[in-house]
Amino acid sequence: MLINLSPQRRDDTLEVFRSGSTLIVNGESFDFSLIGDGDTLPRAAINSEWFAGNVDKVNGELILTLLFPMPWNYSPEQAFPVPLNNVPDGPVVFPGPLPEPALEASPEDNQ
Repeated sequence: MLINLSPQRRDDTLEVFRSGSTLIVNGESFDFSLIGDGDTLPRAAINSEWFAGNVDKVNGELILTLLFPMPWNYSPEQAFPVPLNNVPDGPVVFPGPLPEPALEASPEDNQ
């Protein structure tokens, strides 16, 4: 499976789990096992805001694009993600954000 990411600055979260030809996206299951080699499932046929394009099957591999929410502290890897190739079964690992800055102690804290 090849997953392309289409980044968007938004504060919601995306959790994806792969099991064979099925993706569970934020708890909702999408079974793509009926897509034949060389076939395309149009984006309009997928009832989810998370899919950003068609789902294709090329040489036995599913190829799809997901919207990818970026938090305020997004990293360059999130802003310009590389395709996720050979995604194994299990939780899909996405690029992570930059660390949040440490809170500075105020002078009152030292009294």
